[in-house]
This record gives sequence, structure tokens and C-alpha cells, in this order.
Amino acid sequence: MTSAGSFYITTPIYYPSDLPHIGHGYTSVAVDTLARWHRQGGDDTWMLTGTDEHGQKMLRAAAANGVTPQQWVDKLVTESWFPLLKTLDVANDDFIRTTQPRHEQAVQAFFQALYDRGYIYAGEYEALYCVGCEEFKPESEIVDGTGPFEGLKVCAIHSKPLELLQEKNYFFKLSEFQDRLLELYKNEPDFVRPDSARNEVVSFVKQGLKDLSISRSTFDWGIKVPWDQSHVIYVWVDALLNYVTAIGYGTDDENFQRRWPAYHVVGKDILRFHAVIWPALLMAAGLEVPRGVFAHGWLLVGGEKMSKSKLTGIAPTEITDVFGSDAYRYYFLSAIPFGHDGSFSWEDLAARYQAELANGFGNLASRTTAMIERYFEGIVPEAAEYSERDLLVHKTVADAAAAADAAVERFRIDEAITAIWTIVDELNGYITDNEPWVLAKDDAQRARLGTVLYTAAEGLRALAVLLSPVMPEATEKLWVGLGAAETLGRLQDQPLREAGGWGVLKPGTSVNALAPLFPRVEQS
Repeated sequence: MTSAGSFYITTPIYYPSDLPHIGHGYTSVAVDTLARWHRQGGDDTWMLTGTDEHGQKMLRAAAANGVTPQQWVDKLVTESWFPLLKTLDVANDDFIRTTQPRHEQAVQAFFQALYDRGYIYAGEYEALYCVGCEEFKPESEIVDGTGPFEGLKVCAIHSKPLELLQEKNYFFKLSEFQDRLLELYKNEPDFVRPDSARNEVVSFVKQGLKDLSISRSTFDWGIKVPWDQSHVIYVWVDALLNYVTAIGYGTDDENFQRRWPAYHVVGKDILRFHAVIWPALLMAAGLEVPRGVFAHGWLLVGGEKMSKSKLTGIAPTEITDVFGSDAYRYYFLSAIPFGHDGSFSWEDLAARYQAELANGFGNLASRTTAMIERYFEGIVPEAAEYSERDLLVHKTVADAAAAADAAVERFRIDEAITAIWTIVDELNGYITDNEPWVLAKDDAQRARLGTVLYTAAEGLRALAVLLSPVMPEATEKLWVGLGAAETLGRLQDQPLREAGGWGVLKPGTSVNALAPLFPRVEQS
């Protein structure tokens, strides 16, 4: 991608009624990594995350805890969702809450515009509703209950009884946008990714779209419909608007024009909201549709989708307290093909931590800096004449950097990490082949020893830059250990798309003592 272009990317807006689990963390670190990559690549980058705080589920939870809905959501966001970002080193540019005035006022302006354009009408609605999903359920997600719920219709996701709701609501003319949406998917084949998600969306829309209920009148915890104060806007469509209200829709046109349209990364369970309803709403308002929607898969634990209600939810701190935030980020982003389901196990995490991070990357960094300290008094030596073996390292670094950038462009973070890891493997093999500890015993091989250790150090310089969006803490330690901060400046300021060049680390740079990047983990 050409540098300096706009890159606006969002997480889904999280519903904070439950505590965050590793599924929420997975999405957040994926979006953060993509944003960090583009930001360091020179693109005009903006990352948004936030919380969706309205709806019947939140109202009931607040009542059950004896507080107002606003007090309840304030507690949840402050105690659970803000700390999640710190725990996982997420460097978001903004955090929007749907109870903020900037959001509520802009949502009302947006739906007033749709009403004035004739896309909204009053009608009566009867359907089965899942409070857990805050959604009127389609037939495909309604199943017969078993056990205590035998004889009832239950939500296929939550396995809890559905409520039959009969209300006078306002409807959005979603059915009018079927052809325009199919045209969008045809003309922009990358609008929905991966291909499996795109095929699902196209198939769904081809079956025919029904108009969408966009208001509720049986409770008042929500944004008031501007032309009818007895209704609140349906929580899901209220939430979707966060992507434009956060960047100034209706209030800051200059910033809105600078940022919009966005890329959305969502879990596949909310794909239809983002790939069908959301672009239709934008079309109706006369706004550009998003640049794209990427649906990642589910995290599975014991074969089940991550869920607090089913006791499969694992708090991110359960992992970070043991392995650290970088290991969390690396594991989920490398072990799971982005866009596909993936299974989590403690055994796999521990094995990858030891083999790939501690023994692979961490040991490479430690022994390279240690040998420079031992053989060159802590000063990065100058390379003499390069051999074919040395030039193979140069090529590996250049190829890996280019392949990683291309993979990020496709939203395949896992493929980017795989490409970068070829440098780790190449450097470890290079050191083994060249045996600098043997070269150090022969004064006649002094120039060769310098070339080998400069090559290893320069390869680590490239690794620090390329891996910094994935593992910001460990790479910062490495950057300081290499002495690069003193001669090249801050790691986050290094031009990432130039990381594959050679000869950037200056000979004469003083390396610093480097503690293990990934310390030994004692598991009970």
C-alpha cells in the first residue's frame, strides 16, 4: 500500500454486560496490530474501539444489581473494559461509548435524515427475541429447547428461551437495498473477507431481505427516536453508528472526510449486521459504504465457542499474568489462520512460548548481544566482505519484509508473522553454520567474526521493527539492547516498509545488557 493514505480501522463495539474474555482480546490485538503496522508504515492511521451500552439486557442487569443503567455501564467499562486495553498493550486512538452525547446526538441526526428521506415507516412487529443477543432471531438461529427448556424455542447461540415480542415499531426499508448490495459484492469482491464470509453474505441477501425493525417501545434505556420520544432506537443499529459518530459525523465534517470510510474487523457471528444492514443504512443516508468488512473466526475451547454463559470464557489476565502480553498477542495472531476458527489450549500456548519465543527469538537476541559484548567489548562491529551465505541473510530479510507487508494488506496477520519468522530461523541457522565462538579463537578470522556478528545484529534490527506491531514490549527491549534507540531513534518511528533494507544499524553502536525477552515460565 502507498504510504500516507488514510487507514481507519475498527474493532466491533463490545457489549460490556459480561466480563471480557480472550475472544474479545483476540479481536482487539488483531486490530491493534493492523493499526500499528499501517501507522508505522506511514499511513494516516486511526484505530477505534468502544462499548455498546444500551438495550434491554443492560437495563435488566442494572435493575438486578440495584443501580441505574448508567451507573452499571460506568462500572463495567471502568473496571473491566478500559483495563483490557492496558493489559494487552492496545494503542487505540479513540474509545467511544454509546452513552456519550457525541454519539447520541449524531445517531438522532442520522435517523432523522433517513426518516426525512422516506426510508423509515411505522408498523407492527411480532417475532422471537433473544435478550442475550439483543436481536430478533432469524429462523436459522431458532432451535427447540431441551431439558428444562423442552417445548420452548431457544436461541441457538445462548441456548436460552426466546421471548415473543409484539410491538409497534419503526422500520427501515432494508428490502429496497437488495439489488444495490448484491451489486456492491459483485463490483467489490474484497468488500467482505474471507471468501467463506463473502459467500455466506451473498447467499443470505439473494434469499431476499425483509425490512428491519429499528426501534423499541417497551423500555426506555436507549437513544430516543427524534420524531417520536416514546420509542428508543434499536440497540444494534444505534451501535453500528459508532463508526461514524466517533470521527465527527454531523459535527466535524473535516475529520469525517479525512477518516471515512473504515475497515471493520468483526467476529463472524455479527457479520450480517456489518456486511448487510450497515452498508444499506449508509446507502440510504447518502454516505460511502465501508472499505471492507473482515470476519475472523471463533476461538474454541473444548470444541465450544468462547462464552461466559457456557463457562468456556477465559479472562485475558489468566494468560498475561503467566506468559505476558506479548506472548498473548503472538500466540493468538500466529497460531490461528486469521479468518478461520481456532482452538485454544494451555498446552499449545506453553509449547509455542518455549519453542518459538524463548528458544527461537529470545535466545537469538540474547546470544547475539552477548557475543558482541564478549568479543567486541559491546560495540557493534563493522562488516567486512560479504560471502554468499551472508547475502542469503540479506535476501531473507528483504523477502520477509515484503511478504509480511503484502500479507497485512490481505489482513492475514498469521501469514505476515510466518514470513517474518523466516528471519528468526535463518539467523539461528546462520549462527550455527558460522560458529562465531570458533572464529573468536583465531585472530586471522577477526574480520569474518565481525561480519557474522554484524549480520546477526542487523537481522535483529529488522526483526525488532517488523515484529513491533505484534510484540511491542519485547521488541522495545531488543531495540534498546541493540543500542538502536541511541543512534536510530524510537522504535515506533522506524519506517516499517523500509525495514527490509540492509546496513541500517550503524557499526560502532554500543549494545546494552539484554535480559531474557521471554523468561522461563514455571507452570503448576
